[in-house]
Amino acid sequence: MTHHIAQRALDVEMSGIRKFFQAAKPDSIVMALGQPDFDTPDHIKQAAIRAINEGKTGYTFNAGLPELREAISRKLKTENGIRYHPDQVIVTAGAGEALFIAIQALVNPGERVLISDPGFVSYEACARLAGGVVDPLSLDQNLHIKVDAAIEKMKGARLLILNSPSNPTGTVESEETIRALVEAANDAGVTVLSDEVYEHFIYGDRHVSAARFGEDVLTVNATSKTYAMTGWRVGYLAGHPDYIQQCLKVHQYCQTCATSISQYAAHAAYTGDQSCVPVMRDEYRTRRDLLCNGLHDLGFDFPVPGGAFYAFVPLGKEMTKKVLDAGVVVVPGDAFGKNADEYARFSYATSQDNIREALKRISTVVG
Repeated sequence: MTHHIAQRALDVEMSGIRKFFQAAKPDSIVMALGQPDFDTPDHIKQAAIRAINEGKTGYTFNAGLPELREAISRKLKTENGIRYHPDQVIVTAGAGEALFIAIQALVNPGERVLISDPGFVSYEACARLAGGVVDPLSLDQNLHIKVDAAIEKMKGARLLILNSPSNPTGTVESEETIRALVEAANDAGVTVLSDEVYEHFIYGDRHVSAARFGEDVLTVNATSKTYAMTGWRVGYLAGHPDYIQQCLKVHQYCQTCATSISQYAAHAAYTGDQSCVPVMRDEYRTRRDLLCNGLHDLGFDFPVPGGAFYAFVPLGKEMTKKVLDAGVVVVPGDAFGKNADEYARFSYATSQDNIREALKRISTVVG
């Protein structure tokens, strides 16, 4: 029997992140997943339990609960300095769906999509599934976007995907860089898709939203990282009504609506006590310093990440294999692009004890 597979599916690979996570052995120190190891705060869990007990388990509006979209709109105004009416917000099944529906709605076959290389694995796959042509943007030695080179590529492109703080590098782009890229993109008729899921995990500079500097910007975010809610699958997409109207069609036919129970939990996350967020941020900073200082002491030279919970380290292919064989599960850099095959991504969303044990194991294979 011949199985006919659509070329769009054949054109993408399974996530390299998941591949290495699933290959972990029972005694491995897993530093492969970008998943907070904190529990979801109790007031958020209790909101979900109330929703279940009150029978709020049916469909919601396709775009999401009105009160949740209003809360997101207020959050974007007060925290990010950007204005989106609640009708300009779609609640999605995580940031992953928000990225997917935006790219499906905006990109025609053959149109160029500008993506950092290295960059998050979903960007290239989503662009290819839409028929787009990926045009990689190289990074400098400190893992920042080369602004002038990026601007040179904008003519005739359809979409620029920005991600600050970045996965996999942990890089936080400056306000000057984000402004320059957004203004140049909008001048060139290029829409900006800004993935800001790590906005609250910055260890120095303040987060800067791309939509502050241009109207042709779509903003993606989620509860997943900020509130340790990865499995709840709640994100959102915010943008111009013309874009949102078309994105809602794609959302409607692939998802209908985000899970009702999770939406009530997300409403509690955005409107309730925020003290959990700086607690997690401070712990991640401590873990970052522990990991980076340890790797520097072992002789690895790389910039200390300014945000997210990743360190992107030039181990080299041979050393990456040794680290994996030593029972420390990292993600080889080629999962994130063609320019990163000498790197490996460490996630420090794991305990300090695990980080210390990982460094101990790595020390046995260095030198």
